[in-house]
Amino acid sequence: MSDSGDRALPARPKRAKAKPAAVAARSTRKAKAPVAKSSANPSAKPPRRPAPRSGPTRDPQRTSAAILAAAVKEFMEKGFGGARVNTIATRANINKRMLYHYFGDKEALYFAVLEGVYVGIRTAETKLHLLDRDPIEGMRELITFTWRYFLDHPEFLSLLATENLHRAKYLKRSTRIFDLHSPLISGMADLLRRGAANGQFRQDTDPVKIYISIAALGFFYLSNRWTLSTIFRRELATESELASWGAHIVEVVLSYLRP
Repeated sequence: MSDSGDRALPARPKRAKAKPAAVAARSTRKAKAPVAKSSANPSAKPPRRPAPRSGPTRDPQRTSAAILAAAVKEFMEKGFGGARVNTIATRANINKRMLYHYFGDKEALYFAVLEGVYVGIRTAETKLHLLDRDPIEGMRELITFTWRYFLDHPEFLSLLATENLHRAKYLKRSTRIFDLHSPLISGMADLLRRGAANGQFRQDTDPVKIYISIAALGFFYLSNRWTLSTIFRRELATESELASWGAHIVEVVLSYLRP
C-alpha cells in the first residue's frame, strides 16, 4: 500500500571533494599558458642585425710608402744606429706592430730604404736618354743632372755616407744593385765610344772612372761644405757658389775627355 509518504526522494548530487592545497598547486604548474598569436605576417623576414663595425681599412701600398718616407727622414737625420723604430712609426702615423708586419725589423727597413734611394736616382737617369744624345751634349746633361740630384736629394748623400761607415754591409745583400747600375754604365760607354769615334773624346776612357769622378766632385763638395766654408772663410753653400761649382764639374770632366 503506497501513499505520498512512501515516494522516493531524488538523490542529492554529491559534493566534489576539495583537493588538497599541494595537489592544486601541482595542477596549476602543469597548466600551459596560452601562446599569443603574432599579428605579423608569418612570411616576413626577420630584420637584419647591423653589421659589426670594423676598423679603418688601409691601402697596403700607401701604408708601405708612408713607412718608407718616414724611415728615410729618420735614417737621414740619425743614421742607422740612432734611428728609432718608434719614431718612424709615429712619423708614418701607424703603430710599431704594423711597421714590423710590413718590414720585419729595423735592418730590413733600412735595407729597403737604402735600395730605394738607389732606385730613385737610377730611374731618374733613364729619362736623360743618353743613347739618343750627341756625345758632348749627353755627357754635359749627365754631369748637370747628377749635381742637381745631389742638391735636391740630401737623403741620398746622407744614406750613402751611413752605408760607407758600415762598409756596404747592407748594400752587399742586394741582388739587384748591379743591374740597377748597368744601364747607366752602358749608356756612358756608348757616349764615350761615339765621342771617341768622331774625334770629340779621347780614346782611353773608362765609364766607371768617369762616373766616379762626376759623383766625387759633387759628393765631396756637398758633404764638406760647412767645414770647407769655415776653413776658407768662404760661404760655399750660397746659390751662386753652388751654381758655380756645378759648372766647374762640367768643365773639369769635359776638359779631361777632350782629345
